[in-house]
Order: sequence, then C-alpha cells, then structure tokens
Amino acid sequence: MSYAPWLAASGFLLGDDFPLPLDRPFTGASAARCGVSRRELQAMLADGVLRRVLRGVYAATQAPDSVRFRAAAIGLVVSPYAVVTDRAAAWVHGMPILKRGAHVAAPPIEVCHTVDTRSRRPEVEGHRRGLLLRDTMTIEGVRFTTPLRTALDLGRLLWRFDALAALDAGLRIGVDHESLLTEIERFRGHRGVRQLRALAPLADGRAESPGESALRLHWYDACLPPPEPQYWIYDDRGVGIYRLDLAAPEVRYAAEYDGEQFHSSGDYQGHDRERRGWLRDERQWQVDAFTKVDVYRPGTDICDRLRERFGEARRSVSIWSP
Repeated sequence: MSYAPWLAASGFLLGDDFPLPLDRPFTGASAARCGVSRRELQAMLADGVLRRVLRGVYAATQAPDSVRFRAAAIGLVVSPYAVVTDRAAAWVHGMPILKRGAHVAAPPIEVCHTVDTRSRRPEVEGHRRGLLLRDTMTIEGVRFTTPLRTALDLGRLLWRFDALAALDAGLRIGVDHESLLTEIERFRGHRGVRQLRALAPLADGRAESPGESALRLHWYDACLPPPEPQYWIYDDRGVGIYRLDLAAPEVRYAAEYDGEQFHSSGDYQGHDRERRGWLRDERQWQVDAFTKVDVYRPGTDICDRLRERFGEARRSVSIWSP
C-alpha cells in the first residue's frame, strides 16, 4: 500500500501527514504538484480513504459535506465569469435532483456566462440564460442561481416528474411557495413555462425523495383527490409510529414509493411487510408499494392501478363492529 505513510495512526483514514487538505476538495493537478501520483490517487479511491467529488476533484473521505464544501469543489473547475445553474446548483443547495440511481455522484456542471466566454473543460456545460441580480448568490467565491431561481428553472426544463421533484426539493430547503408562484409570470414565453404553471401549485415540501414526488404526480394524473404526504399513523397510546408517503385518510388508502437505496435489503423488506401487515390488520388500511419501474417506466399502468385500488378502499371504508 504505497500511501500507507499518509494514514492516521488508526490506519482507517488519511492523517496529518497527507500533503493535501483533509477538510477541503483538491484537484488531481494539485495532488500531482504535492507528490501524489495518479496511481496513488486511484489506490486511495479504491480503498475508500479518498472520494471523488467531481470529475478531476477529490477529497479525503472524512472531509465534511456541506453547501460550502460543494461550492468550493465547483469553484475549482468553473470560470470566474460563470454562474452555476440547474442540477449542479441544486446539488450545492442540497436539492437532491440527481439522475436516478446517482445517490452520491455530483451531476454535470451547467453554467451560464456573464461575459462572452466558454469553458473548455469537458465536465462543464455552458449556455446562455437571462438572469437578474436577485437570481444569483455567491458561495465560496462562486456564483450560483439562488434556490428559488434554481427551482424555477428545473421546474421548467426537466421532465415533468423530475421537475415536480425539483420544486418539492426547493420548498423543502426553504423556498417560499408564494414567491415561487409569483415569479412564474416573468417566464411568459420561455420554454417550459406551461409545465411550470401546472406543476408549481402542486409543489409540496413534505415529499422526502424524487420518487415520492413522481408518485404523487401519477396520483394527480389518476384524477384522485389530493393526497396527504407523510401522513402519521398512531398507536393506541397516541404515539406516532408510522408515516405513509401518500395517504387518503378518509378511505384509509395509501401509496408508498420503495426506493432501492432504502428498501432493497432483506431487513427493510421484512420491516415493510410487518408494518403494512399491521396497518392492514389493526387499522384496516390498504397500502400499495411502487418501485422506480412502476413510477418511471414509459407506458406504465400506475394510474390505472391507483384508481382501481383507491376505488376498492373507498368501497370498503365502512367497518363492522360488534
């Protein structure tokens, strides 16, 4: 292990002898200047003591992830004249609008330029976009679209299921819903504004993942009454024990999104079966689970399934008691 002298005494993580910062990102070029070879970088990545933040940007595994850390990482690869936009800005702000399955990796860096220049770096995609002064903010010396402007842009430009997830994520990190609705008309005539007008009123910060947001949009597409996101179920003592992703309490029907990250292991699946069995037997709820195949597959029949199961729950809403 060629990098062994750089490990801490415990041998688990890099230590103070490592010639690069342990709490900030750095580039491969900086590593080379400090005597860290490409082979050593690859070995540390493979062993998990180093992580890739962006293409060509790395950090010690123990470096804390934060808005400022991510902004500093992007600042290493973008022009000082650039404004970072769209998914990359969302990633920095803590809005998880990554491509499905990309739980850790950063998205491609999308920027617009304040002067007539273009980035030559392959990991940076440039475009033009009219921005007002209030649309941008500076973090670690790098300019980004604000969370509000980022949500508005993604709500216009992404596929509608991802677009609603972006709007939900914006509200979840503190974007004001009224401000979101008020800003829509400034995009009159812009690409995607009709989609934004349709989706912005449906945005809800209680959604906890893009999959839940996409499932909720299918629920609306099925013409069902508005659901209650993150609905609590209480035990006999009044203590909240379960939350349902989308619920129609009046008819005791719920739909849940089972993402691979948290529901694919045997332990989680066993817990889900136990929880849903208790809801069915003790509280007379009907709960259906949907996966990314159901939610994102072209031509999915999820709307038909939601309508059918909701109808069954409504027809069985009365409960006989002696």
